Amino acid sequence: MTYKFILLCISQLVLGLTHAQEKNTPLTWQDIPSWTYNRTGMAVPSPDGKWIGYIAGPTQGDLTLNLKTTANSSQQYHYPIGGQNSGITFSEHSNFVAFYQSPDYKTIKSNEKAKKPNLKKLRLVSLKDTASVVFENVQKFDFSNEDGNWLALRFDSPTPAQKNETAGKGANLLLYNLNNKKKFNIGSVHDYAFNKNGTLLAYSVDADGQNGNGIFLLNLNTGLTTVIQNDEATFSKINWNKEGTAFSLLKSKKNKDYKTPVYSLIGVRNVLAKNPETHSYTGLKEQQITAGYGISENSVPYWSKDLSRIFFGIAKIEKTNVQPEKTQDAKVDSLAQNVKSAGLVDSTQRSTDSTAAALATKSPQKPATNKKELEKPDMTIWNWQDKRLQSSQRTQLERDKKFNIMSAWEIASDKFVSLADSNLRSISLAPNQKIGYGLDFSPYEFTSNLDGQRFADVYIVDIATSERRLAIEKLYLNASFSTSFSPTSSHILYYNEGDYYVLDVKTLAKTNITKNIPTSFISVTDDHNVSKPATGTFGWTHDGRFVLLKDNYDLWKVSLDGKSHQQLTDNWKSKKLFATSYNNIYPDDEDIDLSKDQYFGVMDDNNKQTGIALLPAKSDKMQVLTLEDAYIGPVNKVKHASAFFYSRQTPTVSPELYMSTDKMLTSPVKLVADSAKQLLSAGSKLISYISDHGDTLQAVLYLPANYVEGQTYPTITYIYERLTNGKNSYSLPAYPGGGFNRAMYTSNGYAVLMPDIKYKLNDPGMSAVACVVPAVKAAVATGIVDEKNVAIHGHSWGGYQTSFLITQTNIFKAAVAGAPLTNMISMYSLIYWNSGSSNQSIFESSQGRLTTGYWDNWDAYARNSPIFHIKNVQTPLIIMHNDKDGAVDYTQGIEYFNGLRRLNKPVVLLTYNGENHGLAKEVNQKDYAVRMMEYFDHYLKGKEAPDWWSKGIDFMALPKHLEDRAFEVSSID
Repeated sequence: MTYKFILLCISQLVLGLTHAQEKNTPLTWQDIPSWTYNRTGMAVPSPDGKWIGYIAGPTQGDLTLNLKTTANSSQQYHYPIGGQNSGITFSEHSNFVAFYQSPDYKTIKSNEKAKKPNLKKLRLVSLKDTASVVFENVQKFDFSNEDGNWLALRFDSPTPAQKNETAGKGANLLLYNLNNKKKFNIGSVHDYAFNKNGTLLAYSVDADGQNGNGIFLLNLNTGLTTVIQNDEATFSKINWNKEGTAFSLLKSKKNKDYKTPVYSLIGVRNVLAKNPETHSYTGLKEQQITAGYGISENSVPYWSKDLSRIFFGIAKIEKTNVQPEKTQDAKVDSLAQNVKSAGLVDSTQRSTDSTAAALATKSPQKPATNKKELEKPDMTIWNWQDKRLQSSQRTQLERDKKFNIMSAWEIASDKFVSLADSNLRSISLAPNQKIGYGLDFSPYEFTSNLDGQRFADVYIVDIATSERRLAIEKLYLNASFSTSFSPTSSHILYYNEGDYYVLDVKTLAKTNITKNIPTSFISVTDDHNVSKPATGTFGWTHDGRFVLLKDNYDLWKVSLDGKSHQQLTDNWKSKKLFATSYNNIYPDDEDIDLSKDQYFGVMDDNNKQTGIALLPAKSDKMQVLTLEDAYIGPVNKVKHASAFFYSRQTPTVSPELYMSTDKMLTSPVKLVADSAKQLLSAGSKLISYISDHGDTLQAVLYLPANYVEGQTYPTITYIYERLTNGKNSYSLPAYPGGGFNRAMYTSNGYAVLMPDIKYKLNDPGMSAVACVVPAVKAAVATGIVDEKNVAIHGHSWGGYQTSFLITQTNIFKAAVAGAPLTNMISMYSLIYWNSGSSNQSIFESSQGRLTTGYWDNWDAYARNSPIFHIKNVQTPLIIMHNDKDGAVDYTQGIEYFNGLRRLNKPVVLLTYNGENHGLAKEVNQKDYAVRMMEYFDHYLKGKEAPDWWSKGIDFMALPKHLEDRAFEVSSID
């Protein structure tokens, strides 16, 4: 970035701050619905880089789509789009743009309450002259990919669809020619998809009474339609291959022998022939798929690259005449014996992991009602040998039902290919799709579900023969899960015990490629109970000869055989610079092509400046293009031009969008400017301090909007883990799910302190004390923080630390703990209900940072539990804990509240009935946010205490609760 441009930015920022300060007034919670901002994160440039589209408008209200040219920012057009956000889609040749227009915000809310649909319009705008055409009741639309001559629109039915077995699922599909504006209508279309070059359209028909149902192929150049297959069935999930030369789909049809429709597979290739080659497969009559299994409705079939086979998923299917249920153990044993075929999935579409027991689990069949059945107990048996807890199996039942075991069908031999079993449940394919690797968790599944330390055996699977070979035994997955095939399919990169290895898939020889590099690839910031956690990798180079690995600061190009390594960064360790991300500006590239320019996000760990670095084509030296006191977003390059786009934001400037036509990003043009109506913060200050453990750490102090040097301000300390990397982020006013919104507090005269916390194993709570208390003292020493008016707040893990800190220090005048765990001993063996698993693994390998169960580590569990130090609490406390919290059990909040209440400590428990770990309902978000600020205003600003805090609540005297309670509770001046 040029010196001239930096000066310009600084002068604009100063002018902007001065102007904002002149009109700055504190925000109230009533202001949030009308807060207007630009949705720069959803901005879309045209493929030629000449246009940019973005949405702007209030948080709650009617929005506007802004369309402007990048060469002349004054040439812009505005389109009202109603109360819902819309995607922005440009045609391939950048001659048209299309977007939805919804009903206004009030109508949408009214329709939602009345359970009426919100039908949308589609506006198509010609970028040549901005002439537009509007289509009513559009459900879906697509441009014809590379061809770009057509627009396909599938319509909603203005009347509710009939719910009966013969009612069709299809709707009208309109093909609109963008060149001559001619329209062609196809009725009862259920699914459709253009191929890559946009000259072919595959579509399925699903009509009333299934009359004329089938799959069809339309050649848009000739207008010829080919009937691929007709049947009284439903055809769906059309999926073209990448090249657009073949497609596959599913067909479902009722079968009297099965309870649910039976799915079959259709593959079409040689699509340009007069009669395209069509292949169908069910696997039922052929008895080739494992007994009790059929093609899964939840899979999306896809062709192999050589078009010799189709990959798809299988799942259990039930016959009409069901035999009496076996016991659970019998079902699991049966599965292990019978599932001879399983998992095959491309690396870009991996299956969800699942256990054998889960695959066997299904909804119990409702027996015929009789007296004996009514006398049976309604109960669950929890057995210590279960690999997954019964609660986990129950919670994950729907996911397990949708899980499908990926398989393959060989076209030439009409053969179902078995590649895995109930243990090796999924296969990641190599790029050549001739081999794959699979992870077998089963030997370690039981123990990993207890302590969270995950291992797996890695197998190499030959796709043609189904032969498998054990390649890596007991690979530790907590440290890194970056296993990947080389582009040549000859090797696999993986991490183990502090080093990266390359596995030869033919010989299974393993080569340590980092042992001779004078650096460490063990993360210095990951302080969980994980052995030698990895720093990370950006993956393989396009030619398969190198991998790009990062240590804690520098980036390395390491050869496949480990015999050579090149540091791509200029000793960034000495400068404390590091690459935060790889920005892939070539969407079709699956690996890093070093013959092209490559971009990376960077950060300076000294001051949290961020920027962009360039690794020029065929170069071994990274160049930092920009580094500034702002958060710089990833670089995006358009497809058909040398135009680079990125966003920029600071605590005082909302996200702005820039474009440069130079790959060095010099002289960027601001396309979308700061949308803030007023100043919400006067900026941020990075503070360095020494923890009580002797570590040099940092904290961010966000300044209040009305900041005047030399004055002190009430301060909210917000904690979680490490937060300083967000120093330059902008905070948007919003109703928060966790109660706290930084912008609202800085706008209302508060400073906000966010410190980093570094943990010692077996001392998570004490580590928070050792880091947070010195951070507060360092913030006070700046002269900005009013030492007598500092409060603390955190949610979830931050709520735990808040609850603990007030047992160890009295520096906080008030505290709010959201969803806190308070008793590590009782919490350890409770259930994480959102997943159904126990908390034990969270304590021993994740946030808990404890090394064993409490029976071998009692002192650590007690020492770090708020409940065991409850007599020390002198700080007034609000606990927010909901009765349906699926992460931190509700009893944790209740236990802490009742303990404090028994000791006559000032405490209020807020419970939002029916809510989970965070608040999802807007009425509850408003309520909690207002109560929290009322409370802090009382203790830190001396305002009158609200009645709900000072007087208590008589349940029988409660007035009717109103949805706009948040606006009745307080009016913030």
